[in-house]
Amino acid sequence: MTTDRPTIFALSSGRPPAAIAVVRVSGPRAGAALEQLIGRVPEPRKASLARVRDPANGEVIDEVLALWFPAPHSETGEDTAELQLHGGHAVIAAVLDALGAIEGCRLAEAGEFTRRAFENGRLDLTAVEGLADLIAAETPAQRQLAFRQLKGLIGDRADAWRRRSIEALALVEARIDFSDEADVPEDLVRPALHAAQQLRDEIAAALADGGRGERLRDGLVVAIAGPPNAGKSTLLNRLARREAAIVSPYAGTTRDVIEVHLDLGGYPVTLLDTAGIRESDEPVEQEGVRRARQRAAAADLVLWLTDASASGGSVTERPENFAGTRAWLVKNKIDLAKEGSATGGGSKDIGEYQFILSISAKTGIGTDVLVDALMSHAREFFGATETALVTRARHRRALAETVAALDRALAGQNSASEELIAEELRSAATTLGRLTGRVDVEDILDVIFRDFCIGK
Repeated sequence: MTTDRPTIFALSSGRPPAAIAVVRVSGPRAGAALEQLIGRVPEPRKASLARVRDPANGEVIDEVLALWFPAPHSETGEDTAELQLHGGHAVIAAVLDALGAIEGCRLAEAGEFTRRAFENGRLDLTAVEGLADLIAAETPAQRQLAFRQLKGLIGDRADAWRRRSIEALALVEARIDFSDEADVPEDLVRPALHAAQQLRDEIAAALADGGRGERLRDGLVVAIAGPPNAGKSTLLNRLARREAAIVSPYAGTTRDVIEVHLDLGGYPVTLLDTAGIRESDEPVEQEGVRRARQRAAAADLVLWLTDASASGGSVTERPENFAGTRAWLVKNKIDLAKEGSATGGGSKDIGEYQFILSISAKTGIGTDVLVDALMSHAREFFGATETALVTRARHRRALAETVAALDRALAGQNSASEELIAEELRSAATTLGRLTGRVDVEDILDVIFRDFCIGK
């Protein structure tokens, strides 16, 4: 921390108007700002009733609760103040204007409070990412995983792994640097490689999780696909419980992919309503069909919708064209089908489909069975996410690079090259340090902090 860096301030609560608004101030002049606004610095970590006055004319702006958190025992590691005021537009604007007029104070940039917490050692990079995920969490499962990351789920483990790699490195370097000393054991490389082998196996086991953490962050993607006029938009609206897509009796109404985010049994699911798949000479519809095929092929599950009331029920394209994608056949419009031609419900493992159901998206017949099946599939898809350690591609890359470095170190025992073994162990320790932000991460900081909101 330096005394010449600017003091930052911002609204840290939700968009006004609201019952209460929180304005946060952090930096070397936070205490001076409090003195100018409320005439004193409150007792640390105790809420104090105060009147905020405009320093320019002494006018009372609002009656607030003021809190003072002196460094280093604050969220950012700097002197920090919070003002809890009434959440009207005029009150907030007046307080922010008053703070902006104080010398050395400026409005915070997006993510700047959290970045200062990182720079001052209050959070490591994995905790910062966990905080971002916690803010963005839409389901209980996402919230629980993000909170565990914020509290050190992978950061603490990475720090422990880094210490062990440094300990192994120290043994090898002792052998290199002090090989002539009588009191230095000759065989230091073997225990170092044994420790490296154990470390390598632990990290490899963490990577062999099927990507459960990343999948939970991104959600299960379910594409509703099929021929035109099969009722795809009606089904999307039924599952979303709102009019998310335009429904029309005319084929080709849906041209672009429509996304709806759902919480199914605590798990995040993204539903995609795609254009009806058929051959067309119309350029816009051709583009819609191309996008539909592309998104369905990339989805985790395709609900292939057909019209059960149509004669013959012919389909121009089958889900097997989406190579490797799990597909369920959903026969829609059973309320219009001839008696006995279709019934509600579902059955498993029939033909080319993993699941076959009969529903009426318009009346709701059978949709409860479909929702239950989707919830069960989501539960199976995400698996035991409470044991997931890796939640981002950055984590997986760093750990994979660490395993590769340890593999090279272990391979070096056959060549008896102690210097090469030491270099690979050093590389493993450095990569683990980058994971938590301990070393050489300036190039990724902007990427991590750019999606934070102002005031966080």
